[in-house]
Amino acid sequence: MSEPEMFDLVVVGAGPAGLHAALSAAALFGKRAAVVERDATVGGATTVTGTLPSKTLRETALALSGYRARKLYGVDLSLRRRATVSELLSHERTVKAAEQAQFRGLLERFGVPLVRGAATFADPHTVRVARPDGGGETFLRGGAVVLATGSVPVRPPLFPFDDPRVHDSDELVDLAEIPESLAVIGAGVIGAEYACMFAALGVKTTLIDGRSKLLEFLDPDVSAALANAMTGLGVEFVWDERVTGCVAPPGGDVTLTLSSGRTLAADHVLVCAGRVSRADELNLAAAGVEPGSKGRLKVNEHFQTNVPHVYAVGDVIGFPALASTSAEQGRAAAAHALGATGLAGMTPLLPTGIYTIPEVASAGATEAELKLKGVPYVVGRADYAKNPRGKIVGDEGGFLKLLFREPDLALVGVHMIGELATELVHTGMMVMRAGGGMDLILNTCFNYPTLGGLFKQAAYAALLARGAEAHR
Repeated sequence: MSEPEMFDLVVVGAGPAGLHAALSAAALFGKRAAVVERDATVGGATTVTGTLPSKTLRETALALSGYRARKLYGVDLSLRRRATVSELLSHERTVKAAEQAQFRGLLERFGVPLVRGAATFADPHTVRVARPDGGGETFLRGGAVVLATGSVPVRPPLFPFDDPRVHDSDELVDLAEIPESLAVIGAGVIGAEYACMFAALGVKTTLIDGRSKLLEFLDPDVSAALANAMTGLGVEFVWDERVTGCVAPPGGDVTLTLSSGRTLAADHVLVCAGRVSRADELNLAAAGVEPGSKGRLKVNEHFQTNVPHVYAVGDVIGFPALASTSAEQGRAAAAHALGATGLAGMTPLLPTGIYTIPEVASAGATEAELKLKGVPYVVGRADYAKNPRGKIVGDEGGFLKLLFREPDLALVGVHMIGELATELVHTGMMVMRAGGGMDLILNTCFNYPTLGGLFKQAAYAALLARGAEAHR
C-alpha cells in the first residue's frame, strides 16, 4: 500500500449528504476534507437521476402541457401541444449542469479535493480508491470517515430491463421518446410523481400497486384528495394487484400479467420497486462496520456506525432518504466527527415534500398520531378555492389543514395539497420550530392576495370550530 494522504475527514459519495459533510468540514470548521466519487459527475441522485432532474421535468411538463392554465377563463386550451423529447429534456439538462457546476465550484473554493474512483476500506481509517480506466490506486486516511454512497433502484428479475421500453426510475430521465402509454409499477412517492408528470403530457398512464390506498403515510384527507386529482389528470389506478409476469416482444407493446390473471399492455413500463443501499460495495469488514437489514447501515443519533469514527448518512441508512434530510445529516455528522458538538444536532421536525400534480407537503404530527397518543386537538382547514390567490391561479382542489393541540393551541401539524404546497409548508414548520401556535398566526400580517393567507384562514377556522365544540 502506498503512503496515504491524510485528512481530517474522508467522505465517500458526492451526493447531497456527502457534499454537505465535506463542505461543512472545510467551510464551517476549517478542517481538511476529501470527497471520493465513482461517477463522472457530482450531486448523486439529487442532480443526476432523481430529485432535481425529476422536479425540473415536472415543471417542464406543466409548462408544455398548459396544465396550470386549464381552468383559467379566457384561455384557449386547443393551443395545448404534444411535447417532443428535446423540449422535455433540454431545460432539465441545463438546470442539472448548472447545479453540478456550482457544487464543483464550492469544492474548489474551499479546497476539498474530489477524488474519482470506486472506494473500499483498506483498514478502519484508510479508504482505497481504484481510479477509473486502470489508473491505479489512491489511498486516503481520515481521522473520521463519512459514508454517503446512496442507493440504486431495485430491479426485480421479473422485468427485462435490457429492453429499451422497460425502465427503472434512474434511467427514465434519459427516455428516448415520449411514450403513447406508460404503466408505472409501484405507487410510492417516485411512482406517483412520474405518473402525474406523464399524465399531464397526455400519456395514457396506469399506476399499479399491491396496496389499496395512495401514500398511506399522508394525512387521509390529503391522500384522498391527491388520488382524486390524479384520477382527474388521467391516471388510472389498479389497486390490490401485483405484477407476476412481464413480456416485451419486439415490435409490440409490453404486456404485464397481474396477480388476478388480468393482463395489461403499455408502450413503456416504469418499475418503482424501491431502492437498495450501495454499502455492500465498500468492503465494510475491513473497517469492522456491521451492515443492518437490507444492506442499510445502522447508526445512532449522531450518525455513527458501530465503529465510532465511521459515520453513515443519506440513502445508505434508509428512511427518510430525501435530498433535504440527507444534506442535514451530512452537516450534523461532520460537526459531530470534528468536535463541533454545538452544530451536531438534528431537528426532529422535518418537512415532507412530494412533487405530484398537485404538490403535497407536510410537517409535524398527523391526526392518526395525535389520536394514538391521546392528544386532544382542533383542526383548522382553509381551501384554495376560498382564497383570493387560489382563485387567481385556478386551484380549486387544494387545501391547508392545521392541527392545534388543546388546550394551549400550539401548532403541532401542517398538511397541505395544492399549488406551491412544498414551499408554503415551511411557514407552518417555522411556527412549530418557534413553539408558536394559533396566536402567532392570527397576530401575523400576510400579504394580500397570497396563498400564505391560507394560514390565517385555517387558524380562524380552527378557532371557530373550537368555539362551536365548546357550545355543544
